[in-house]
Amino acid sequence: MLYKNVRYALTNFILPDGVTDSGKSNIKTIVVSDGLIEQVSPDAPEDTSIETIDLKGSVLAPGFIDLQINGCGGVLFNDDISESTLDIMHDTNLRSGCTSFLPTLITCSDEDMVKAVDVARRYKDKHPDRVPGLHIEGPYINKLRKGIHDERYIRQPSSEMIDFLCNNADVITMMTLAPEVCSSSDIRQLNQAGIIVAIGHSDATLEQVREAEQAGASFVTHLFNAMSQMQNREPGVVGAVLCGESLGAGIIADGYHLDWNNLRLSQKLLKDRLVLVSDAAAAAGSDIESFSFGGQTVYHANGMCTNKDGTLGGSALTMAEAVRNCIAQGISETDTVSMATRNPANAIGLTEVMGSIRVGSYANLVVLDKSYNVTGTASGGRLIMTRQT
Repeated sequence: MLYKNVRYALTNFILPDGVTDSGKSNIKTIVVSDGLIEQVSPDAPEDTSIETIDLKGSVLAPGFIDLQINGCGGVLFNDDISESTLDIMHDTNLRSGCTSFLPTLITCSDEDMVKAVDVARRYKDKHPDRVPGLHIEGPYINKLRKGIHDERYIRQPSSEMIDFLCNNADVITMMTLAPEVCSSSDIRQLNQAGIIVAIGHSDATLEQVREAEQAGASFVTHLFNAMSQMQNREPGVVGAVLCGESLGAGIIADGYHLDWNNLRLSQKLLKDRLVLVSDAAAAAGSDIESFSFGGQTVYHANGMCTNKDGTLGGSALTMAEAVRNCIAQGISETDTVSMATRNPANAIGLTEVMGSIRVGSYANLVVLDKSYNVTGTASGGRLIMTRQT
C-alpha cells in the first residue's frame, strides 16, 4: 500500500555504500512523497515547508527483501492461505526491517496452489510494494531431498498445472523444482512465461543442473540445504552453483542451516549473485514452542526449528538477524546490505522499484543503529520509528 498525501524529508543519516545510484558520500536529503522516493539530493529539500525528520546519525538503507518466507509471527501461509496471514507476516517483518517479501507455499495440493495464486494476486494488487509475487516451493521435487516437505504431495507436474502456472506468471515470481523431476521443456515453458525457475530439493548432477540452466533456470533455493553436495567426482547442485558464473542463490545465514565458513565462501565466490533469505516459519518473530509444518510437528528452541527426528523445518530467522550474522562473520557491511536489498531485487527483476534508494522507487526503508538493530521502517512511505536512536 502506497500512502498518499504523506510527504516528508529525511536528514542526518548514514548511507551504506552502494545503496544509491550516485554513491553515498554527498547525499544529505531524501524526500518521500505519496509512497515513493521523490528526491535523493546533496542539498536541503527544495520545498522549505516540508516536514523534516532528523534521523540523528542513524544508518538508513533500503528495506530488506525476503524471497523465501513460509510464515512468521505465529502463522504459516500453508496453514492459512489468506490475506490476513499476509498482513500478519508483513507486520511481523517490519520489526526486522523487511519491507517486501515473497510468501512461500511449500509442497501441497493443486487446490491449495490455485488458492494461493488467487490470494497473492488480490494482495499484490493492493500492496505491490509489500508482495511483488508468490514463491511456490515444490511439489515437483525429489523425495530423496524432501526435507520437511510432505511426501504425500510430492509429484511430477501435469501439463495442465504447468499451463496454469504459466497463465498466472504475473503473480508467481519464483518456482522451486528439481530438474531431475521436471523436464527441460517444462522448465523452458515456465521461464518463457516469466517465472523465475529455481533449483531446490534436488539430487541433480552437475550435468542436469547445466541442462536446466540452458532451459532457463537461474536461481538455487537455500544453497547447501536439501540438495546434492559437492563430491570428488560429482559436483552436484552445490558445485554447479559455486563453479558456475550465472546461477543466483538464496542462503540461510542462521548458523544452523550451514557452517559459517560455507557462508563466507559462498559470498566470496558468488558476490552479487548471493541473496539472504530467511526460510522463516511460524516461530520467527514469535515465542511459540511448536507448530505444524509439512504435516509434521516442528519444535522451536534456541532459534532452531526441527521435527522429532532433527530435520530442519524452516527457521526462526529474521532478515535483520541474518544481516547482523553476516557482518559478525566478517562480510563487509556493503556486501551484506546488498545481499538483503539490491541482490534480491535484481534476482527478481525489480531494481527499478526496490532494493536501492533512488528517485521513483517505493519508499521502503529501514532505519538502523550502528549495530544494525532496527529502529524504524518506512513501508509504502509510512514511517514508523520503533525505538529512539
